[in-house]
Amino acid sequence: MSRLLVALLWLLHWLPLAVLAPLGEALGLLLYRVVSARRKVVLTNLRHCFPEWSEGECQQVARRHFRLLGRSLFERGLLWWAPRERLERIIRISGVERVQALLDAGTPVILMAPHFVGLDMGGTRVTMAFDIVSIYARQRDKVIDRWLHHGRSRFGDQHLLPRDESIRSTVRAMKAGRPFYYLPDMDHGRKESIFVPFFGIQTATITGLPRFARMAGAAVVPCQTRMLPGGAGYEVTLGEPWADYPTGDVAADVAHMNAEIERMVREAPEQYYWVHRRFKTRPEGERRFY
Repeated sequence: MSRLLVALLWLLHWLPLAVLAPLGEALGLLLYRVVSARRKVVLTNLRHCFPEWSEGECQQVARRHFRLLGRSLFERGLLWWAPRERLERIIRISGVERVQALLDAGTPVILMAPHFVGLDMGGTRVTMAFDIVSIYARQRDKVIDRWLHHGRSRFGDQHLLPRDESIRSTVRAMKAGRPFYYLPDMDHGRKESIFVPFFGIQTATITGLPRFARMAGAAVVPCQTRMLPGGAGYEVTLGEPWADYPTGDVAADVAHMNAEIERMVREAPEQYYWVHRRFKTRPEGERRFY
């Protein structure tokens, strides 16, 4: 089955983005109707994060979210096979000079990249500008794992580390001048997390960002990828480095990170990765969300 999916994505990648995008959105609307379990997760997340919205507003944003998910699936073949010149036209990036200036000054850099649906497009575009280090979670399906790895490493000299050997190797790579493309906003359970607010909800959040920043003496630069309407492509923004971060107060630093991610999400709520059960791990004694 996975080989058939790869073959389909190879065929689709030849299409113009203006044609590919509506096909992906149609797939997303179909998934919204038939994948009821994930639809419920998305709606549960939206209801908790945006209590001021009506049920109709939550459903409207959920449908837009699934349309973008469908696009992200059908457009993934571009990352695996499209030539560099085409990807540079499709994915625009700003802030490269800001990051390069930090690197030239000998400052390690963490690109803090929240889980937006265009995340992989953003990651690939970053690898066209920098040789990075990133943490790679192996997939159970070996065919999909192979192509995901290919897509993330086809440009430049990228350093993808498995999760179980990531800390020291990542710090060394940052100190050697590689920006760290870091995704810090998924629920990894209670063991490595603390509870801090996210949309006013006590949320299990890993403490890796301030820890990595402290160990490497790194500047944290927010990295946000947005999908643009139709055939307009993608936009990657490398923002201003955070001032006075980390502070040494881990809970405050992690809460600051969540507040910054929340601000980004509010700018384009349909683009955050709401199919993830972000609030799965609850404080002791609190009822489950899902």
